Amino acid sequence: MPRIYVVSDATGSTAERVLGAALSQFDDTGVEVVRHRKVRTAEKIREIVDDAARRNGFIIHTLVASELRSLILNRGRAVNVMTIDLMGPLIARLSDLLKASPRVEPGIFNPFDSGYLDRVEAMDFTVRHDDGRNVHELDQADLVIIGVSRTSKTPLSIYLGYRGWRVANIPLVYNVPPPKQLFEVPAYKVVALTAEPQRLSSIRQVRAQHMKTSAFGYADLSHVEKELAYAYEIFSRRKNWPIVDVTVKTIEETATEVISLIPPPRRLAEGMDAFAD
Repeated sequence: MPRIYVVSDATGSTAERVLGAALSQFDDTGVEVVRHRKVRTAEKIREIVDDAARRNGFIIHTLVASELRSLILNRGRAVNVMTIDLMGPLIARLSDLLKASPRVEPGIFNPFDSGYLDRVEAMDFTVRHDDGRNVHELDQADLVIIGVSRTSKTPLSIYLGYRGWRVANIPLVYNVPPPKQLFEVPAYKVVALTAEPQRLSSIRQVRAQHMKTSAFGYADLSHVEKELAYAYEIFSRRKNWPIVDVTVKTIEETATEVISLIPPPRRLAEGMDAFAD
């Protein structure tokens, strides 16, 4: 059974409402939700993230203290656990806009502003169109992310989805033709991801060890090189698809670059201008 961890330094009601809104879009999720309230120590953060790693879960959180947000992000990356920050990006934006430091008081944030439901809808769309699902609805996406396995398609999609972009991502599998709907999407909506073969092979080996499965083939350098060559064959069918190398980039850096590639008139038409953290 999939496990989702809800982590908060206050009551956790904000994160629970966001998660509930997303889960309500599914008929039978069979998801186990584990709630951790009043989490305010580094030790507790490490304990939660390590437990999520063991159980192949992921974390959503509303931590307001920057040091705790950084810790849960970095610890999650170290053990390959996805963490979704519902609080930090908004605090950073407001701090920059208002030229003031936040009060950093747990429990005083209410997410139901005028754009909240739009973000929930975008997140819902992004989750439903993860990993090649519902390709018949690709025309409804603001962005379509493509790439081979472990090029950060899902984390990037979730990050952009939180910011209001309706994102679909499609995995490219060696010698498996991509869905025909991909080539019907306007070129300005599609961004291809790639990475250096050695780095990708290393990431896959770590993933295979974590999942306690064989890395043979999947993580083998020669196989990775074949996959990437096949992906570039697909990219070449639409020479105006931009290609982003994610080898040494964080998710935030990749997201900023991806949005910068969308023509400004299109960003404005969607009501979503570029951003940078």
